[in-house]
Parts: sequence; structure tokens; C-alpha cells
Amino acid sequence: MTPDDYCQEKAAKSGSSFYYSFLFLPPERRRAITALYAFCREVDDVVDECSDPSVARIKLAWWRTQVDHLFAGQVEHPVMRALQPHLESCGISRERMQAVIDGMEMDLDQTRYLDWPGLRKYCWHAAGVVGELSAGVFGYADPRTLEYAGKLGLAFQLTNIIRDVGDDARRGRIYLPVDDLQRFDVKAAEILNGTYSDRFTALMRFQTERARQLYGEAMASLPETDRRAQRPGLMMAAIYHALLDEIERDEWQVLHQRISLTPLRKLWLAWKTWVGGGRGLVRRLAR
Repeated sequence: MTPDDYCQEKAAKSGSSFYYSFLFLPPERRRAITALYAFCREVDDVVDECSDPSVARIKLAWWRTQVDHLFAGQVEHPVMRALQPHLESCGISRERMQAVIDGMEMDLDQTRYLDWPGLRKYCWHAAGVVGELSAGVFGYADPRTLEYAGKLGLAFQLTNIIRDVGDDARRGRIYLPVDDLQRFDVKAAEILNGTYSDRFTALMRFQTERARQLYGEAMASLPETDRRAQRPGLMMAAIYHALLDEIERDEWQVLHQRISLTPLRKLWLAWKTWVGGGRGLVRRLAR
């Protein structure tokens, strides 16, 4: 199995919405984004699959050395071998890759966030910086595109948090800010026990509006000159925003189930955005 094959298999197995946007890219950029995504999956799996935090820290430390070796030209792991040819052409930096690992370590250190600024910092490490890395792979001419990509990553991560409230609670995690829970009088125990209420619905509606605002800010930040190049990110935005709509239509019944879109619907949304160049989506979501 070649390094590219390894990354392709890793991406395909994930079932993530991100995978659908890769299918429409030219071969070279598709290999680059697939390798980058495989790296993100590898470090994310460390935290998800290691029940012992000390073991997870050791594995993340090993991945940090792999990043250092990558930029020193001493690649070992197939993901790093697949990434190496794209570092310069895609503007992939050591600092941003290490920031991704920082986000995984935050999950080992923290299970609660006091307020939105604290959660926003986590969201940037978990997804905002990945958005910036991805923007470099897709290609951009205007530096403002990085602002768009970072905000879009925040929107994606908050959408994930909204979708996964129940799953995260079963792992002992509540990402929703403590001050928001207090504002809507929702007790942590209610979420951990899967208890719905009008107060919980109001809390989730508030989080959904926050996510929508992030999507709008991202779209408003995207320079027209880079819109077509950034279509893969816009394809992901179409899928994630549709998921947010679906969660709202289901009245935020996320404590006992994981709401998702069908693969066919994801593919349709991706294709429609690609063919349309993302112009309609940008207009619709921008504020």
C-alpha cells in the first residue's frame, strides 16, 4: 500500500462530510487534502480511542516528533510521507500542524468550558486551524481568505458540538459553555442524564444561532477572487449548514441520537455547490 493509498483508505473509512468535497478536486490537490485530513484523523483517533490519558499524551508527543521530522525531511509514517511533497506548494506550516495537536491535548485537559471565548479557542485548535491549512491546499490569492477559512472551521466545529451533545455527554464531556447553561437554567446533570426540556431547547436554539452567525461571518469574509478556488470548503459548508437545519427541524433531539445526512444527500449538496461555484451559498449565508 502506498502512502497515498493509506491516506485515501483512512479518509474513506471515516464517513466524514469532508470526504465528499475531496472527490471534485484535481488529483494533486486531492492527494494533498486527503493526506492532511488523514493526519487530522490520526491525532483525533488518539484521544478518541485511548482510554488512558497518559497513553494518549505519549502518542500525541510521538506525533509532535513526526511533525518535526516532516519539516526536517525525515519522514517515517505513511501520512507524513504522503504530506511531504505538498508542504511548500500548499503552504502547510509546522506551527499550524502542531496547533492541531494542541487541540487534541485540550480534550485531555478539559471537559468543560466556562464561556464562549474559551470554547472558541478550543474550536480554533480543533477546526479553525484545519480550515486555514485546507485553504492553502485549495489555493488562494487574497490573505483575507484565511480569515474566511478560520471562521468556517469554527462554524463546523460548533455544528459538531451541537450534533454530538448526547454522544459527548456519554463520554463525560459537555462542551456547551457553563455560562450559557446558567443563562438558560440547564443543569449539567440534565444533559448527562439525557433529559429534554423547553430550557434545553432554548439553549440549543441559542447555540444554533451562534453557529449561523459564524457561517455568515465566514461567507462575508471570503474574497470574490478566491471563491471558485475555495469551492471544496463551500461544499463542506453546504453539507454542514444543511445538517444544522436538519437538527433544528428535529427540534434539537440530540441527547439520545446522532442526527446525520444520508451519503446521497451529502453528495448532491457537494455536486450542486461545485457546479454552481458556491456563489448562491455565499449569498444565502452571508450577513
